[in-house]
Amino acid sequence: MSLKTRIIGLAATLMIVASLASWLAYQALSEDIIERWGQQVAEIQVRYDSARLLQSLEREIGLAKQMANSQALISWAQTPDNDTLAAEAIRQMESFRDNFRDNSYFVALRKNGHYYYNNAANEFADNQFRYVLEPDNPDNAWFYQLIEENRDFHLNVNPDVELGVTKLWIDVVMRNANGEAVGLVGTGLNLDSFLQDIVDIGQDGITTLFVDYNGAIQLYRDRNYIDFASLVKPEGQKNTVDLLFDETEDKQKILGMLQLLKKRDQAGEVESGFVMVDGQKQLAGVAYLPTIGWFEITLLDLNTLLPNSYLWPLLGVFLAALILTLVLFHTIIQSKILKPITTLEKAVEEVRGGSFELPRLDKPDNEIGRLSHHFEQMVDALGNTTRELEDKVAQRTDELNRLARIDPLTSLKNRRGLDETMEEEIQRARRQGSRFGVIWIDVDHFKSINDQQGHQIGDQILCRVALWLKAGVRPYDHPGRWGGDEFVVILSPCDPDTLADIAHRIRQMVERESERSGTPVTVSVGAYLAEAGETSDSILHHADSALYDAKRNGRNRVCINTTEGEEINPL
Repeated sequence: MSLKTRIIGLAATLMIVASLASWLAYQALSEDIIERWGQQVAEIQVRYDSARLLQSLEREIGLAKQMANSQALISWAQTPDNDTLAAEAIRQMESFRDNFRDNSYFVALRKNGHYYYNNAANEFADNQFRYVLEPDNPDNAWFYQLIEENRDFHLNVNPDVELGVTKLWIDVVMRNANGEAVGLVGTGLNLDSFLQDIVDIGQDGITTLFVDYNGAIQLYRDRNYIDFASLVKPEGQKNTVDLLFDETEDKQKILGMLQLLKKRDQAGEVESGFVMVDGQKQLAGVAYLPTIGWFEITLLDLNTLLPNSYLWPLLGVFLAALILTLVLFHTIIQSKILKPITTLEKAVEEVRGGSFELPRLDKPDNEIGRLSHHFEQMVDALGNTTRELEDKVAQRTDELNRLARIDPLTSLKNRRGLDETMEEEIQRARRQGSRFGVIWIDVDHFKSINDQQGHQIGDQILCRVALWLKAGVRPYDHPGRWGGDEFVVILSPCDPDTLADIAHRIRQMVERESERSGTPVTVSVGAYLAEAGETSDSILHHADSALYDAKRNGRNRVCINTTEGEEINPL
């Protein structure tokens, strides 16, 4: 078998293997492309559907609010038996009817429960009074519920049994000069035509629905799912959006999106995620419409909108290019394709193993060379990003370690920080045979200060003591808050004179500076000079014992214990 045949056979085998690998990659890549495209389309579609709904409603809502502010209607609502006011109010109502999209309106008066209505056919001309709202009638519960909740505005889909119509109702509260609700006014939009114009757009693969603030379905192409009269239904009896989804996980996902958008309470925000509807994977996009208190949900069937078969021509072009390459360029396969791919593969393995030091890549003057160049740039950018992230993690870790050792109130070391510092000093004293001092400070009568002046004053005093404490020690000493009203200072290096001098300086500074601040306080100070080889428990015991003696002997004084336990009270 000739070398040429061997090369062609090898190239053909590699081409077949590459084709299979490319097919698998194509499957994964095409699915990823479709999903990314779907997410962008979902956001666009959600915003488009939301804009169409708001465009249809905002004018009607504005007119309904103008109607609710009509002085003639408000005056009549307060004295509904006045025929003159009633005639003027009805004239006003009819003028608004001509402007509403549905050419219909309603007015419900709180004082006598009278309900007025007229439709596009002017069916109730000169007889707009239709019926009386009764508090005990479940069909009238919406009116009393809205009055009780004192809402200014509400949207609901509700059948009016008396009128025999089912509409999307726009309810606006009518208030008098004192802000009291005297009735409701508004208009209704024909549900079937509204669903056809806004929701049932007839585009395959796209489903649009709207739900209220609590997730109850208000507008949906299948009327059987619409939750009529949501306002007066208990929460467990409503047709909520989770009824549309098969899996419990998907139901929780959609409800979670609603809760997240509620917290943000911003128009234009869109959340999206994949869910199962009727056994089909669909992409759900959700947006909150704060102006009407509803959510818009769009479901996209990506298999319908962009089937995988749409991308098959790309695969065909790729395979044709492979065959053409086999026929025309078999003599340069090794140098122009196989070798660069091999080096690139090794580089990919290095990166996958965590190494960003790439071997020298063969970069011929073709697509593979450019791919290698782009890969090098990508790896370089990835390496830089990884190093930056590692640096940030290290900085954040150092910052957290520092914060874990700092008292948040006084910005001094906390007990953990003091314990670590003391262990360091114990080890240094053991290595060098040196000594260091420990001063234990307690604010006198601090509980009484808290009880009489409040914890806020107490916190201020602790902060001031911390400042005076830092001012009274050397720059290289370690002051800290042990807990409550107790402070500890570690002095290193230290001798008996230094220990006594700094201990008295602290006591005097606190007494003197606190009098100047207008809130005089004193401190009791216990001090101890630690020797090499002592444990932290022993050192703290000696210092605490000295502090106890200072408090027992009248407070506002300094007591110093020597290693042998002899108490020193220098003046």
